[in-house]
Amino acid sequence: MVRSTVRPSLAGRLAAGVTGAALVAGAVLVAGAPPASAEIQQSIGHETKPAQPYKGNQEPSDWLGSYLVNGKQVWCVQYAHLAPDTDEQYQPGEPLKTKWGTELPADVAAHISYLLLRYTDTADADESAALAHLLHSWTAAPQNAAQLDPAKSFREIAYDAPFHLAKLPPGAQQAVERLRADAVANHGPWTTKITKPTGAQVIGTPDTWTVEVRNAAGKGVSDVPVAVTLTDATVGGKSEVTVPTRADGSAAALEVTPTGPNPAVAISLLSPADKPVVQQAVQVDTQRVVSTGGEKELVAEEAVTAVTAPGAVKVGKTDAKTGAGIAGVQLRVTGADKQTPAVGQDGQPLVGDDGGALVVTTGADGTAAVPDLKTPQEVCVVEVAAPPGYEQGFDPGSPPSACGALEPGQTLELALVNQPNKPTVPTAIPAGEGPVQTTAAMSAGGPSGGLLTALGALVLMAASGLLFLFKTARGKQVVSKRMRRDWGH
Repeated sequence: MVRSTVRPSLAGRLAAGVTGAALVAGAVLVAGAPPASAEIQQSIGHETKPAQPYKGNQEPSDWLGSYLVNGKQVWCVQYAHLAPDTDEQYQPGEPLKTKWGTELPADVAAHISYLLLRYTDTADADESAALAHLLHSWTAAPQNAAQLDPAKSFREIAYDAPFHLAKLPPGAQQAVERLRADAVANHGPWTTKITKPTGAQVIGTPDTWTVEVRNAAGKGVSDVPVAVTLTDATVGGKSEVTVPTRADGSAAALEVTPTGPNPAVAISLLSPADKPVVQQAVQVDTQRVVSTGGEKELVAEEAVTAVTAPGAVKVGKTDAKTGAGIAGVQLRVTGADKQTPAVGQDGQPLVGDDGGALVVTTGADGTAAVPDLKTPQEVCVVEVAAPPGYEQGFDPGSPPSACGALEPGQTLELALVNQPNKPTVPTAIPAGEGPVQTTAAMSAGGPSGGLLTALGALVLMAASGLLFLFKTARGKQVVSKRMRRDWGH
């Protein structure tokens, strides 16, 4: 841009048409200021030739790009005024206006704020030159044809955008159109949104959250750095991270792992200001500069609840004699008091159709399982009724039960054993017409003493009968022989 490398002398300012009031003010400032040792330092951009002509301009070329001021890269927005040196003093200004002191159209202000937010850190000469060109095109555009008259002074001359664009290298010309299109598509005001999981998270288990940034048209903005602060949670083991939105503008995904019961995600990001803010030079006739658009911060926060990992209970019902599983056994799942229902992972009591604690039935292998239980908690399984063949060992007043502590993510294994019924056999064999019968129980070690006595008596009775029959038969045989002898046979 013009007047960027040489600061005119006081006489030069008079020749360029400086008014008396400005002369007095400038003289006071110069007289009261120490000799300047700093120089103008062009930073990133392109030098173009020849310079745009206007009254008093002796520069052979223009500079379209950034300057380095107080260690910071800045762009000028008061075309044809003096370029700032590296130690230039600036004070906070006001919302940016045109070179003529008029308000910027709302869309132009939004475009400038966006470009300053997205491109002030550029290290690309084409982008830097394109940004400088667009800033002058919007802030120093001619309001009438007379403002492009070369006879006008630096205060009155407008920026001849077609003249300057034609002298930029092809890459910078392409960058001008690219930045312009980017500003039109993605200018502010921006909005942001956090999407959290719909259900409760599990402590120690990651779940996906998303963060998105939308432009004024409601479309996603790409590559926006978002600062994330987490409470009762981490991302990759960290409680503070910065993530960018995706290149296609879609939401950034966060794998959030809860570390406590109340995980929360808070975000903050810089968005384009509604109106860009300019810095005003202390020295008269020095260009105003911008380095940012006066960005505004956007914040959002969301929280969920987190629970411990669920647990499960597996119970086995076996025969005390054989160790085989017993199928079809009903077991009630309760808390430690063996009455109230156990609690599910959703925090609700596990109840059956009767409103009492849930009842499960063992399968063919004698086992039953209850998944998705809240942890930690004490869980008991209580037998509802004895299965067939096991009634003798069942006490309804104190049914078989087993209890244990259920820990997060674990399976609690419980076991219940049933004693089989004792079989029975008769103690006497009926004799005669009277139905006299008694029973004696078989024990696991063999027949009882009473049964042995009864069996002994039966054996003796049988032996006596056989002896009687034998003697009777023998007597009949002797008589028969005597009769045959007596009768001569």
